[in-house]
Amino acid sequence: MTLLTTRRSLLLGAGAMSTATMLGLRPGRVLAQDASPRKGGTFRVAVADFDTAETLDPQLNESRFMMQLQYQLRNCLIEVGPGGTLIPELATEWDSNDDLTEWTFKLRKGVEFHNAKTMDADDVVFSLNLHRGPDTVSETKALFEPVTDIRATAPDEVKVTLEAPNSGFPALLSMVTMLIVPADDHDFDKGIGTGGYVLDSYEPGVASRAIRFANYWKEGRAHFDVVEVKAISDVNARTTALQTGQIDAMAFVDTATADLLKSFPGINLLQVKGKQHYAMSMNCQDPLFTDPDVRMAMKLAINREEMLEKILSGYGSIANDQPISEAYEFHHPELEQHEYDPDKARALLKKAGVDKLVVPLHVSEAPFTGATNMAQLYAQQAAAAGITIDVKREPDDGYWSSIWGKKPMFATKWSGRPNEDVMLTLAYSREGIGSWNESSWDNEAFNNALVAARGEKDDEKRKQLYWECQRLIADEGGMVAPVWADFLDATSDKVAHGELNNDWELDGARASERWWFKE
Repeated sequence: MTLLTTRRSLLLGAGAMSTATMLGLRPGRVLAQDASPRKGGTFRVAVADFDTAETLDPQLNESRFMMQLQYQLRNCLIEVGPGGTLIPELATEWDSNDDLTEWTFKLRKGVEFHNAKTMDADDVVFSLNLHRGPDTVSETKALFEPVTDIRATAPDEVKVTLEAPNSGFPALLSMVTMLIVPADDHDFDKGIGTGGYVLDSYEPGVASRAIRFANYWKEGRAHFDVVEVKAISDVNARTTALQTGQIDAMAFVDTATADLLKSFPGINLLQVKGKQHYAMSMNCQDPLFTDPDVRMAMKLAINREEMLEKILSGYGSIANDQPISEAYEFHHPELEQHEYDPDKARALLKKAGVDKLVVPLHVSEAPFTGATNMAQLYAQQAAAAGITIDVKREPDDGYWSSIWGKKPMFATKWSGRPNEDVMLTLAYSREGIGSWNESSWDNEAFNNALVAARGEKDDEKRKQLYWECQRLIADEGGMVAPVWADFLDATSDKVAHGELNNDWELDGARASERWWFKE
């Protein structure tokens, strides 16, 4: 076996880990706000992203509401720590064979499910197999299609075999769909897991309540007695709830009022730069957008600087119609920046034989606060290129199931994924069409470069392949991504935390486990 390490993976033996190391936290840095976390209290957090049709099935975690709740109840084999570092969770270590087609995961011993069952390799095999086979409904089934076998090789060891090399495979097992549940138990809505909290109640799209698990295996985590998640779609209602003490934290702060909010006594604004991008996506298989010249015209018809100023109030940076930001290891810094050029956009439409382009753009505030305003501003900007954008406001509830990926053009948001392969495979590969590939883009050169990057051991060669992937998406893909948006959360000043994660809102969606009350 070859032990594979990179800047974004950490392989640790269970016997060599101190408590801080086991949790992926460096002493003296983790508790930067408060050196002595205390247990107790009811932590109330509000999120705007939810769906009344959701369940606790690990295969289907579509909203931030469900991510918050799932991470309270369950663990993955691997956790994403600050800066995107992979750290052990239910797996203590992992390694691969020389050709990166076989990965072995050592499991933590003595971990207890909420139903008092001790976790073993059979539970892991069952949980991972939920995402494989013809009957799976998993959102991440495309990522598991290359998996040919998952088997228990010991009570505390699982081996995964792939049909092709994948140097980044362990990162897949940190995703929120890859939660470990008891073997052969399909009653997922009971919420049984190994997490820091036990499900008390939940109503999809409304609220949830969980109580600290007395036998939680992680030391120094899950400090609150009770955690309540509230689904509040209106940003003004969330903000008022925080200001009046009805909640302790909120996600999706409105950038238009962020400066004012952070001036309020007793409120802390949390601003984190990461992988998040706001976008409008085109269905590349829709007759409107089959021509790449039309898609490029749409990209040149948007004024990015104006979007950054008016929609994000400066809380972000200019993006370039591709998903790999500077927060990723293999970001392409030399990619030619798309600029607002209505004349060139108009010329491209003429080249494509399009006289007048009328585009229905479906939006709601579900993807991100300000999505409607962004769409309306885009419509004004695109008019200079002879493009008519018809903004269609949709209900927030059901947006992800009824609008996203189903209309010719729609608002979207991506918060990033643990590594380049996961992000690109989910959202742009042929395997992702029908699930997370929202634009149904299918590009042979891109697919070939992505597969080659997975199996490439040389960092420089892998970088060049990922750069080519980014170029192809920017030039030919179906996403118009004008801005990288900073994560903006807000908390009561009673809440303390360590270094914040940059892959999702609210500390990687794990605020319930990682945060505590100061007093």
